[in-house]
Amino acid sequence: MDLKDYFDNAQGLGVLATSDAGGKVDAAVYSRPHVMAEDTVAFIMHDRLSHHNLDSNPHAAYLFVEEGTKSKGKRLFLTKTKEEKDTELLQSLRRRDYGDKKDLYLVYFKVDKVLPLVGGEETKS
Repeated sequence: MDLKDYFDNAQGLGVLATSDAGGKVDAAVYSRPHVMAEDTVAFIMHDRLSHHNLDSNPHAAYLFVEEGTKSKGKRLFLTKTKEEKDTELLQSLRRRDYGDKKDLYLVYFKVDKVLPLVGGEETKS
């Protein structure tokens, strides 16, 4: 199953971990990524700590735990490639409306590696 099929069908809890240039780590709850291409995902971000960390350190990890399980899911190892602010594409991808429609970023990441939630065997998607 590829990432697009997986995240289109999976429900669960996601956590995005980032760190600043000095290695100070942050983790924040994020919804499922938007799969833009086979090796590219994107997240909609407010201009908060996770977004700020990516300015000085483009590497991140995303952990997704499937609903109703403790050990099924995926770990994505990511590198930020670009971002866009307040675009029509960003607005079309939104799954929720929090009332604020500006100062949002669509942040793109190259998927460097995919691992299962538990264990260390690398998977293709």
